[in-house]
Amino acid sequence: MGPGGIATIIAAVSLLVIAIALAYTVFRVSRFIDEAKTSLKAFTDDTTPLLNESTRTLELINGPLESIAKITKNVEEVTSKVTGATTGFMDSPTGRVAGALLGAATLSKGRKSKKKSD
Repeated sequence: MGPGGIATIIAAVSLLVIAIALAYTVFRVSRFIDEAKTSLKAFTDDTTPLLNESTRTLELINGPLESIAKITKNVEEVTSKVTGATTGFMDSPTGRVAGALLGAATLSKGRKSKKKSD
């Protein structure tokens, strides 16, 4: 065997070592990918019920909040109606007479208090 034959054997063995190293690396990477896939599936299986429960909890919280919003709106409407009725009454002649009578009653009460203290 000449120097060319020895070089060929060395090159063939080198290629064999490289091929074995690549095969080992591919095998290890495939096992890593399988393990990552299994871990991701377990994580997804554990997280999905948690997300569903969180969604259900938010739905349960939003129900009473909607009721509170409706109640607040109704109170606002009643308040504006009472304000309108009160304003309408005070602007009418009846409201003016009632205001004058109330003022007169206050003055007369104040005079009676001064007479008692004297």
